[in-house]
Order: sequence, then C-alpha cells, then structure tokens
Amino acid sequence: MPEVVFTPEANPVLPVFSQAVISKGTIYVSGNIGCDKNMKIVGDIKAQTRAALENIAIVLKASGSDLNYIVKANIYLTNMARDFKPMNEVYAEFFDKDRMPARTCIGVAALPMGADFEMECTAEIPEK
Repeated sequence: MPEVVFTPEANPVLPVFSQAVISKGTIYVSGNIGCDKNMKIVGDIKAQTRAALENIAIVLKASGSDLNYIVKANIYLTNMARDFKPMNEVYAEFFDKDRMPARTCIGVAALPMGADFEMECTAEIPEK
C-alpha cells in the first residue's frame, strides 16, 4: 500500500493531493510552485525556482531521501522564452553538475496561483 508523506516543515498542500507518496522504494513528489508557507508567490523566476526546490528538499528529507536521489524531474514554465535560462541557473545550484537527474521542461499556458514555475519529481530512497 502506498505511504502518504506529510511534513509540517514543508509548505502546505491543497486538500486534493499529498506532498508526496512512497511506493516500493520510490518517492513521487507532487508539483511544487515557488511560494511561501502562506501560499504567496515569492518573486521572479529565480526566487520561485529556489523556493520550490527548497520545499522539494524538505519533502524528500521527510521521505528518507534528498535531492541527490532524484531520478526524473518535470518542470513547467509559463514563459519559456523569458524564464528558461534564469531558471536553469538556479536549478543547477541544487545538483552536482556530473549527476543531474533526467528532466523534462514544458511550456504551459498557466500554473496555479499565477506561478511561473512548477516542479514535480520522482526519487529513490537510498538503501541504508
């Protein structure tokens, strides 16, 4: 049976999904937008990217993992032409340049709460 992950250290989620779910040693992290604990969007694309990745790191830690174990990331941007380069600058700060996860980046028409960035990911739980 899948295990729902909840940590009060991470930003709250809407009541229609979980922060993450663990199934068979894999963590499926729900989409994270760049907001604070009060669900307010936090500035430009760099700030939103940083806030979302920091929150994902908190959820992964609560799941027994961390950013180093992300296998696949999916990123959604509302303005690919404007935001792809600055988003990547911040994204690269969170990962070893020789061990980047697989990734897809998709341009979308809109994101929740007017966000410019959203990221979801799949990660492994490391063996102890």
